Amino acid sequence: MAVRPGLWPAILGIVLVSWLRGSGAQQSATVASPVPGGSPDLLPHFLVEPEDVYIVKNKPVLLVCKAVPATQIFFKCNGEWVRQVDHVIERSTDGSSGLPTMEVRINVSRQQVEKVFGLEEYWCQCVAWSSSGTTKSQKAYIRIAYLRKNFEQEPLAKEVSLEQGIVLPCRPPEGIPPAEVEWLRNEDLVDPSLDPNVYITREHSLVVRQARLADTANYTCVAKNIVARRRSASAAVVVYVNGGWSTWTEWSVCSASCGRGWQKRSRSCTNPAPLNGGAFCEGQNVQKTACATLCPVDGSWSPWSKWSACGLDCTHWRSRECSDPAPRNGGEECRGADLDTRNCTSDLCMHTASGPEDVALYIGLVAVAVCLILLLLVLVLIYCRKKEGLDSDVADSSILTSGFQPVSIKPNKADSPHLLTIQPDLSTTTTTYQGSLCPRQDGPSPKFQLSNGHLLSPLGGGRHTLHHSSPTSEAEDFVSRLSTQNYFRSLPRGTSNMAYGTFNFLGGRLMIPNTGISLLIPPDAIPRGKIYEIYLTLHKPEDVRLPLAGCQTLLSPIVSCGPPGVLLTRPVILAMDHCGEPSPDSWSLHLKKQSCEGSWEDVLHLGEESPSNLYYCQLEAGACYVFTEQLGRFALVGEALSVAATKRLKLLLFAPVACTSLEYNIRVYCLHDTHDALKEVVQLEKQLGGQLIQEPRVLHFKDSYHNLRLSIHDVPSSLWKSKLLVSYQEIPFYHIWNGTQQYLHCTFTLERINPSTSDLACKVWVWQVEGDGQSFSINFNITKDTRFAELLALESEGGVPALVGPSAFKIPFLIRQKIITSLDPPCSRGADWRTLAQKLHLDSHLSFFASKPSPTAMILNLWEARHFPNGNLGQLAAAVAGLGQPDAGLFTVSEAEC
Repeated sequence: MAVRPGLWPAILGIVLVSWLRGSGAQQSATVASPVPGGSPDLLPHFLVEPEDVYIVKNKPVLLVCKAVPATQIFFKCNGEWVRQVDHVIERSTDGSSGLPTMEVRINVSRQQVEKVFGLEEYWCQCVAWSSSGTTKSQKAYIRIAYLRKNFEQEPLAKEVSLEQGIVLPCRPPEGIPPAEVEWLRNEDLVDPSLDPNVYITREHSLVVRQARLADTANYTCVAKNIVARRRSASAAVVVYVNGGWSTWTEWSVCSASCGRGWQKRSRSCTNPAPLNGGAFCEGQNVQKTACATLCPVDGSWSPWSKWSACGLDCTHWRSRECSDPAPRNGGEECRGADLDTRNCTSDLCMHTASGPEDVALYIGLVAVAVCLILLLLVLVLIYCRKKEGLDSDVADSSILTSGFQPVSIKPNKADSPHLLTIQPDLSTTTTTYQGSLCPRQDGPSPKFQLSNGHLLSPLGGGRHTLHHSSPTSEAEDFVSRLSTQNYFRSLPRGTSNMAYGTFNFLGGRLMIPNTGISLLIPPDAIPRGKIYEIYLTLHKPEDVRLPLAGCQTLLSPIVSCGPPGVLLTRPVILAMDHCGEPSPDSWSLHLKKQSCEGSWEDVLHLGEESPSNLYYCQLEAGACYVFTEQLGRFALVGEALSVAATKRLKLLLFAPVACTSLEYNIRVYCLHDTHDALKEVVQLEKQLGGQLIQEPRVLHFKDSYHNLRLSIHDVPSSLWKSKLLVSYQEIPFYHIWNGTQQYLHCTFTLERINPSTSDLACKVWVWQVEGDGQSFSINFNITKDTRFAELLALESEGGVPALVGPSAFKIPFLIRQKIITSLDPPCSRGADWRTLAQKLHLDSHLSFFASKPSPTAMILNLWEARHFPNGNLGQLAAAVAGLGQPDAGLFTVSEAEC
């Protein structure tokens, strides 16, 4: 039987309502019958819908629905209908429309939610009926609220310096709803809106931009939600202030009013004073220096001269001078007369007229005097003319007259399998030499034309063929030419401490063997088309007057390279040893250069180099490498800033190889720890017939004004007798510190009691008062023992003093060019010259390298200067290859390229 469509809602409503009332089970569907008089055309809409709620602890939550027009409203939770008995229903009529309104409330307990906890979120939804149909509300999610106890990350205590940034991280405990975070400073709330120096990140970290003293406090991170409030452990933040030195006071008055004394100055650690555990100032708070006040010297008479001949007035005289000593420094003049006269005839004076014979005698004497004066003037004129001509000839003879003569010796590069040895064609055409010398101060020479610039062209405008000459004659000619010029008067008259050669644009190297002194001339440092004759000279300190002031001391040998004034387009590198223990707190290091006039000036303050300066220095533990575009005479000088400044002294013990007498001398040398000083002593001892009897030791000599003492002990009295009359010998502090005296040593003389005695056992102590010391235990046979001789076997550095062209370099020329071309351009991946400098530990000089047209060339030049001849080319190849350059052929060279 068919049922009319209009009857279906009534039938279903009656059936479902009766079933719901009679059953305690939850129903899967329900429909209410329409209310008489209700509008059949309106669907219900919700005035109140259920919202998301949290269950706190065990308290149930209330969900509310309100709809109009509505005949029935039921809740559906997690897909199942809530029982009718659990609903609280309120019916009303809307006053404005007259439509039926229904409001329904249910309670949801913690147990209901926990039944489905972990499977899905618990939700509830309202379904409302009217005569026109049904409407569903939004879903309301019910969650159990909680907040765990333990923070995922708590702030930690910190100590920071003033104005340093502070970051205190905090990750709150897990919770629902997520916890809000706030910070407490000493239990006071931190409000970023009131303090612009503080802010809280999205990750809840507290950030203090610049630490202030007021930021020293205990910080606590607080997390809270609707369930609980948790506190982290407090983090103590201490803002400390490191101490800073005040400015030095003025030097005190010299302690001695006459002679040597001391003066000092001081500073205090109050700028600022250390606070909250900040570090105290490092360094000395008192500096002490020697001073000398000139003592007044009273004048004293010299002995009387002999009496003069008796004069016509029957008197003779004698004189004396106030010069033994002369008064100085405010001393008093001599008292008394400087001339004494008396009668020479016992008052029996006879006055006679002069006869013709006396007149003739006087005329003859005058004539002889005039002739002698004229002869002297002629000799002076002749000498001056010869000297002027000699100077002009010297200027001419200083011009290069021998050819560019490359040395065919090439270092073995077997240790670099990845880099090929390249021998380019070194043949050169004839050329014109152009050089420059320091201007003379004794007047212009007619052969010097200075109007064309600072470079001279003494060979004229034409070309001159360069011929080879024998090394012996060339050395003698070169030294003789240099020795006659004013600037080079102090050059040694030999070639043992000199290296020289002729170079063109291919560059090369000069070395003084066994001294640690070399001059690297990189490729293209000499302009193309020019050939220079260049020398390198080691000076003895006593031959060159180097003025030192205050606490300054010579740390390196004095080295000349020249000729001065030649045009260089790239810096050359001068390498030399030094004996200082460099420390910025103890030393102020300066590179000094002598001008052509002979005065010395500071051209570089190490540690304050400027890339635009003409000079630059790479300072290492025992050597320094000076970049310079101007040749000349150089020395490294240190100025002690405190008594902690030290110099390295090399201690050497020598004794005779053969002992033919009863006496036996032990010589203890105290030298600067440099190769050149060692070489000089070894050569001296070879001439004296000495041998080394102990391994050399190093002593650190402090700038404390204390002398160096040497003593000998434990000499067996039954075999030997010491002839030293005092307990120790002493070398004055200033003899060592000024660095200008060579071969400083003390000799201990021992005497054998029996001529057959040959075994010697004793101890030699060398120490500085209140400073470092060394002890030597001597135990050897004076006639047979030579076990220490090989320690001073001097090895040749590179074989020859001059290397010209590619043979002077470890890196083959074509591979060098490939590396420069590949690494000079900036690379976004960092595979350029900057990374190479870091790999070679030269990144502190990046600004200097960057100021040059080719930074890579500067790096490779410095590597050549530091590692010739024993550098590991394979390690350099690995460093370059490790930069990740895409050019796979960087280290391969074809036969066609060679």
